[in-house]
Amino acid sequence: MQIYRVGGAVRDKLLEKKSNDNDYVVINSSEEEMQALGYKKVGKAFPVFLHPKTGEEYALARKEIKTGSGHCDFEFIFTPDITLKEDSFRRDFTCNALYQDLKTGEIIDYHNGIDDIKNHLLRHVSPHFQEDPLRVLRMCRFAATLNFKVAPETMTLCQKMVKEGALSHLSSNRLWQEFEKALSSPNFFRFIETARECGALKAWLPEVEALFAIPERLDYHPEANSGAHTLLALKAAQSTDSLINFTVLFHDIGKIKTNPAFWPSHHGHDRLGAELIKQIGQRVKFPKEYVAFASFTIARHMLYHQPLNNIKDKLAEIAVSLAHHQKKEYCAKFLSVLNADMLGRKRVIPQKDIKEFENFSSYLQKLVATAKEHKISELPEFPRLMEALKQNKLSPSDLNEAFQNFILEKVSL
Repeated sequence: MQIYRVGGAVRDKLLEKKSNDNDYVVINSSEEEMQALGYKKVGKAFPVFLHPKTGEEYALARKEIKTGSGHCDFEFIFTPDITLKEDSFRRDFTCNALYQDLKTGEIIDYHNGIDDIKNHLLRHVSPHFQEDPLRVLRMCRFAATLNFKVAPETMTLCQKMVKEGALSHLSSNRLWQEFEKALSSPNFFRFIETARECGALKAWLPEVEALFAIPERLDYHPEANSGAHTLLALKAAQSTDSLINFTVLFHDIGKIKTNPAFWPSHHGHDRLGAELIKQIGQRVKFPKEYVAFASFTIARHMLYHQPLNNIKDKLAEIAVSLAHHQKKEYCAKFLSVLNADMLGRKRVIPQKDIKEFENFSSYLQKLVATAKEHKISELPEFPRLMEALKQNKLSPSDLNEAFQNFILEKVSL
């Protein structure tokens, strides 16, 4: 029996990055021997063994034979005579096909993965790459999380896979899992750029692809189209928060629904976008929390352009809503999205705009802090309001409005 560390952990060590991705492959062994040594067998499609002390995953070296069009449609061969090199051909990218001998520390590289890591390049290991449709999204994800370029031949292969309908064989859950991993990268914009180049963006999120054909006013957005602005906003966000990046991606999605007769003006795109993200979320099965926060933020992301005196009531309503989610820091996330929108343009941002946003941000934060400090039961007229509510003379929204006014009285501009 010989054991090797494989994949992301070896790659990340060469990149001098911290890694929690410890996987191991075992050669010259069998299921019976692994279990006799105390490893616990898990998994149905192919056996994975959990180390009796660490709980880390160990897999027998194997070969894979494609049996269908789906992500999981493989037959697995894991006999003791399968070599490390044979195992390597089922790996996706050369940077992930490195093996480190646990005894000697030697790194075994059959596919020039070390050179590709030095050159920050994603290159597929073999033609077997195209047998797993999920690898298209993995390419986009690694382009973001590793900030790697894609080898031309790998991009060409992924374009071919997308044209042949590869993504249609993936479940919504698997698509989301890859997407979510990329969302927490400060280089998430690279996921979108790469997905767009290979055609995956148009196939999976055609609404986002459509943004690149929507014109913008050049005096506000010299980048010329809404898609380019969205990429710049994602770059400006520089966030590792998946909820922020998700919302920045869709913040202007309503512009694809505005009347072309009035372009490059997009009046009402905030309202249209708040509804459209719900439809997109339902179609591709995005998590409800992401859709709810994005819809809330999209509907209100244009407010910072207006004088504070004109929007105090709306800001009080926002503050009370955000205060309900204080443990999730929704206020900070909300403001991060709006700030990315402001900064995401191909021109120098006037100091006047920056100062106005700072005032907007400061005032909203004070309102949220005040809403957290107080309860609706502190309203002087609370007993009367509750009695009116019981008698259906008042609606819950009226009660909320009274609390919002209460908050406004305590915070000065």
